[in-house]
Amino acid sequence: MEEQDQVVARRKKLAELQALGERRFPNGFTPQDTAADILERHGHATAEALDAQPIRVSVAGRLMAVRDFGKAAFVQLQDRSGRVQVYVRRDEVGERDFSVFGLLDLGDIAGIEGRVFRTRTGELSILASRVVYLAKALRPLPEKWHGLQDVELRYRQRYLDLLTPEVQQVFRVRAAVLQGVREFFTARGFLEVETPMMQQVAGGALARPFVTHHNTLDLELYLRIAPELFLKRLLVGGLERVFELNRNFRNEGISTQHNPEFTMLEFYQAYATWQDLLTITEELVSGLARTITGGVRVSYGAHEIDFTPPWRRLAVKDAVADATGLARAEVDDVLRLRQVAETRGIPLPPGAPYGKVLAEVFEKTAEAALIQPTFVIDYPVEISPLARQSDDDPTIVDRFELYVAGRELANGFSELNDPDEQRARFETQLDAKRGGDDEAHAMDEDYVRALEHGMPPAAGEGIGIDRLVMLLTNAPSIRDVILFPQLRPERR
Repeated sequence: MEEQDQVVARRKKLAELQALGERRFPNGFTPQDTAADILERHGHATAEALDAQPIRVSVAGRLMAVRDFGKAAFVQLQDRSGRVQVYVRRDEVGERDFSVFGLLDLGDIAGIEGRVFRTRTGELSILASRVVYLAKALRPLPEKWHGLQDVELRYRQRYLDLLTPEVQQVFRVRAAVLQGVREFFTARGFLEVETPMMQQVAGGALARPFVTHHNTLDLELYLRIAPELFLKRLLVGGLERVFELNRNFRNEGISTQHNPEFTMLEFYQAYATWQDLLTITEELVSGLARTITGGVRVSYGAHEIDFTPPWRRLAVKDAVADATGLARAEVDDVLRLRQVAETRGIPLPPGAPYGKVLAEVFEKTAEAALIQPTFVIDYPVEISPLARQSDDDPTIVDRFELYVAGRELANGFSELNDPDEQRARFETQLDAKRGGDDEAHAMDEDYVRALEHGMPPAAGEGIGIDRLVMLLTNAPSIRDVILFPQLRPERR
């Protein structure tokens, strides 16, 4: 039948359930067991042992498959833990419950009470003694249920996509990653904090913000592009080790790597340098890989990623030289880099300084080749307005970005805590903004004032949680690891 015909048929069955005395959508059945618990506790019991000492159980879930034999049926019932087989027989449940069962469709939700037994083929199952109707699925599951095949439909109707155990597992891994991050940092004396998601100044990153308006205050506000400047204010206040698992918003493109709303880990440690963060990052990510996958070698697409520390260090200029075939002296020449950008069709912001040109050429030519974990270092000052200058070379900063599988995973640096230098950097960014760079950093007077009260030397880092989960679940798109990714409006 067409879907609408099935909807009509299902609504008719709902009316028939009501005629039997059932509430339309009842509430009151409390399962005492889960499918996984039953299989784990009794999976080794023999048929004879189960018959000799009956074990009573109660479960609830969605009907995912039914094999009907007239006066009996086998059902696959799925709950939050997995699936278990249920055998429903008229002479066991009685006429009324069997009539209720006969009005259930695939996708309906039911409660089952019964005893554990083994079928003739040896499968551990539940012999139902009671069937309880709990909810009618008025729309059918996708035909020949194996999970949604239409990729966009999977993201748009995640509630159906999640009925596939493999999809559920991705988000169980995501939860495990978040828990692992919290355990890692709290064990090292870090305090988990929360900072504002609506800010008067969009700061902490070079990105285009979303703009909103607070009516009562008649105030323009920005959705957070990064929590960095607030977290560093906490260092000024004496909270020397802080971290935040935060939602950020950037008004930029959507792709397999980008979603306008995404999750970041940011952490800051007083009396640490960017080199300390390299070790912390290696320990964190390799530890999560072991916890989630059982080892430090992770399959991702066509690659095997080896998270065994230590990871490669590579200067950004060397990466560009390797990718373009330029000599290092040519990479130092902004005019030569502009030629490379023009030849390869790489757009550059008007009046872009050397550091911005280098960054754009690196992104378009070198990133994709960085498959194994690689710390890219020695970034130019022009594109690092919040990072501390190198003591050895004032044209670069004490900063790194981590690349894995051809994409950025983390960004960290020793923090700039000189208020006068920070003000000068902000003013340079304002010049860039006036010149047409809408991703340039805004001036934050209060942040400069906070630095004037003294911030201890420190280092901080941001790690993309969504991209990390992609790596650990072999997901090709960021949409696969975000429960409800941003999509274009549905066409009707």
